[in-house]
Amino acid sequence: MKTSDKIIQLLKTQGPLTAKVLASELSLTTMGVRQHMQALEEEGDICFEDKKAPRGRPTRYWSLTPKSNSHFSDRHDELSLQLIDSVITVFGESGLDKLISHREQSSLELYQQRLATEETLSAKLHALAELRSSEGYMATVNELGGEFLLLENHCPICAAASKCLNFCRSELTLFQTLLKGAEVSREEHIIEGARRCAYRVTPINEW
Repeated sequence: MKTSDKIIQLLKTQGPLTAKVLASELSLTTMGVRQHMQALEEEGDICFEDKKAPRGRPTRYWSLTPKSNSHFSDRHDELSLQLIDSVITVFGESGLDKLISHREQSSLELYQQRLATEETLSAKLHALAELRSSEGYMATVNELGGEFLLLENHCPICAAASKCLNFCRSELTLFQTLLKGAEVSREEHIIEGARRCAYRVTPINEW
């Protein structure tokens, strides 16, 4: 295990620690540990807090940031698939459809509230991309001679969508409902092996 990984493991299991304690745990010099800490801080995995000491200068304690969770095993995908199977077993396919419809409606209300303040199709799309990015979709907007491409470079619900394609149908329907006065079609699809999901948005009414 690399030294940086060992530092992350110690902070995870023991909580905030000083460089001196980490050096002792890892049988390294304090200076050596600080070099690793600087690299981890630059990557956004750790942060520090200076706490007042009984005497002398404050003591610096290092701790993990939420970004560090990427270093640990994540079973969200497995849990999502188990929950889908459980919903189908208990409530049937119709129960899963109701669940997806409820999710779609909740997202629609949230998005409509945000997009209501925007007047042009371009502004609405950029606001939508901002919302989607905050949910993990890494969304951007490209303009192509009067048309637009809403690009989603990541799918945080990929496992669930692969298990149940209605999640993807739901999102296309959501965009079509939000962007009335425009035609919305999916051009690229991660589930079908594409690098990203791409939605072509073509104005059909004046904005």
